Amino acid sequence: MPHFFESLTTETLISKTFTLDVFNTSHQSTDQNTAAVLLPIVINVSRQGVPRCTYKEDFKRILLPAVYTFVLLLGLPLNAAVILKIWRGRPSLSRNNIFMLNLAIADFLYVTSLPLLIYNYGSHDYWPFGEFLCKLVRFQFYSNLHGSILFLTCISVHRYIGICHPLAMWHKQGGRKLAWLICGGVWLLVVFLCAPTFHFASTGIQRNRTVCYDLSTPKQSSDYYPYGMALTCLGFLLPFTGVMICYCRMAHILCLPVSYQGVNIQTRDKRDRAVKMIIVVAAAFCVSFLPFHLTKTSYLVVRTLPNVSCETRNLFSIIYKSTRPFASMNSFLDPILFYFTQPRYRQSTKRFVRRVTT
Repeated sequence: MPHFFESLTTETLISKTFTLDVFNTSHQSTDQNTAAVLLPIVINVSRQGVPRCTYKEDFKRILLPAVYTFVLLLGLPLNAAVILKIWRGRPSLSRNNIFMLNLAIADFLYVTSLPLLIYNYGSHDYWPFGEFLCKLVRFQFYSNLHGSILFLTCISVHRYIGICHPLAMWHKQGGRKLAWLICGGVWLLVVFLCAPTFHFASTGIQRNRTVCYDLSTPKQSSDYYPYGMALTCLGFLLPFTGVMICYCRMAHILCLPVSYQGVNIQTRDKRDRAVKMIIVVAAAFCVSFLPFHLTKTSYLVVRTLPNVSCETRNLFSIIYKSTRPFASMNSFLDPILFYFTQPRYRQSTKRFVRRVTT
């Protein structure tokens, strides 16, 4: 019998409470004691606006540790190799390589946080590392996620200007100094957008164990909603729209005959590299970022609605957290982007592999 009452969810208590005639004047004398007990429960739940639900997320202890381990094993050496490759040639860095260097740094910082998450999800959401590391890991995830989006946007806009406005004088001015200033501005913007994560991310107790909440604690779900939507719009929707506009314009220019643009045969290699970059970056956005932000937005909307059942909340939570591995895959897709768009480094990599194998 006690086990039965422990299994009741708060949502069940709400429905049972409102079916009682607590506020009926004809039963006021007989149900006075009952009302005194149940009324604080009703007020407590109504202030929060949504029922408390316990999600069933056993799938995370299998899916997320496996995917995060795979991303760690690939992303750590690949991004380290890209950083070393670009840094060794820093006296003659191009603007595109400066953006790629900062993109690789963002991805490298993210994969360094994965060991803690692998342990966390592999231990049934148990978080023994304290409050600060919980906030730091969540901040690393979202700051480097949106940092990758913004640096990919910078690379795309830079390539768009080079293809669609090759003779523009403002494109040729500034050089590397301007690229470094843009990267510094991107990092400041990322810190500004993701700093509230330190406020919302927190540890808590669920099923008698310490957990590290991803977005916010259940009590802060309604407060997190406007911030989460603003972060999605500013950190993903606007860059994604800009990148798609640039790529549509670039695809239109690249599909025109070579003679129409007055370029010679030597520039066909540049066109081929531009087409490869369009394909890889568009794939990175559509595979890594788009599913994650669509499901995250849907989950934010559902979990703040007051009349949604716990089963529906649990379903949207599963869908959202199942797309988190896609966002992580961006950490090793970006080095592939660097590999395809840099023929000089591609040839040196082939020579290195040939030397090792022979």
